[in-house]
Amino acid sequence: MAAASSATLKSSSVIDKCEWIKGQSLRQASAAFVRCHPTSPSALTVRASSYADELVKTAKTIASPGRGILAMDESNATCGKRLASIGLENTEANRQAYRTLLVSAPGLGEYISGAILFEETLYQSTTDGKKMVDVLVEQNIVPGIKVDKGLVPLPGSNNESWCQGLDGLSSRTAAYYQQGARFAKWRTVVSIPNGPSALAVKEAAWGLARYAAISQDSGLVPIVEPEILLDGDHGIDRTFEVAQKVWAEVFFYLAENNVMFEGILLKPSMVTPGAESKDKATPQQVADYTLKLLHRRIPPAVPGIMFLSGGQSEVEATLNLNAMNQSPNPWHVSFSYARALQNTCLKTWGGRPENVKAAQDTLLVRAKANSLAQLGKYTGDGESEEAKKGMFVKGYVY
Repeated sequence: MAAASSATLKSSSVIDKCEWIKGQSLRQASAAFVRCHPTSPSALTVRASSYADELVKTAKTIASPGRGILAMDESNATCGKRLASIGLENTEANRQAYRTLLVSAPGLGEYISGAILFEETLYQSTTDGKKMVDVLVEQNIVPGIKVDKGLVPLPGSNNESWCQGLDGLSSRTAAYYQQGARFAKWRTVVSIPNGPSALAVKEAAWGLARYAAISQDSGLVPIVEPEILLDGDHGIDRTFEVAQKVWAEVFFYLAENNVMFEGILLKPSMVTPGAESKDKATPQQVADYTLKLLHRRIPPAVPGIMFLSGGQSEVEATLNLNAMNQSPNPWHVSFSYARALQNTCLKTWGGRPENVKAAQDTLLVRAKANSLAQLGKYTGDGESEEAKKGMFVKGYVY
């Protein structure tokens, strides 16, 4: 009987995960059998250390109905640019005051499930002396942490970049977990006007996969973010073409690194024309292209797709998200916005203590609008002119 079972196994077609990701023909499966032989269980095992159950729970908590992520992980230098726009000096006290305003907005947790922090904020206290992390947890918001070390030029490419930060990442993620972080973020970018080159795409995908595996090993849910920049005058079809290539590469290397898909979150760009394109897309067009991309490239095991705004106006980002939630899909399609949640809030505050409540109310208006968009119930009625202003910055870095 055992011999018969063994013979049956040997004659069966076993599809290697590489073939599934790359979408290759079933006829090639037999060549992959050696790599996935039943006598080598480790070849079939996706490892997420002892944190597997916790990772799944954290990811599902963040990807909960009507909620999304507040990205407030601007580096100190970028936060300084934000403060400069309202006439404030870039000091720790001013950064602390602004971040306190954000995390302590009453009822924020009704619409926000996770907040990405910069390292300074993770270890910082509010102006009232409470730990930022504790304030978030009290609001039922999961604290997260930006772990990459920024973009640097990629030698041998077409003036492209790669994301640094893998050195020492394991010890840093372990320390961040101890400090209360439960998810992580790593942003790399792909530029359409610069190609993108095969080298840059592969480097982006491999770096994301290594970061994701290391983060899961430390108990942090990794946000996988290869941002396809809005820069360029290309049309929406070109964006779609590049996005398909990028996401195929990303999931291939995630699988190669034994990353557990149920314990990650994605932070992709929406599929839109280039910011300098003469052809503008409607929210319905953006939704159609973006959902088509998700269905072609993203396994249903991934719990949440938390879109970045990438320089869209506050209203534009919300309208596009709402359009994507007009039909059922296997994922929690939501938001992970920075400027598209904070822009009007920051200007309302203006660095004045007497404006804190008004600024927090503005933040809640935006958060609620995106909460409704996640549920497919946003109408766009009553939006301010400020919220309709685009925020695209060519060659944006932070």
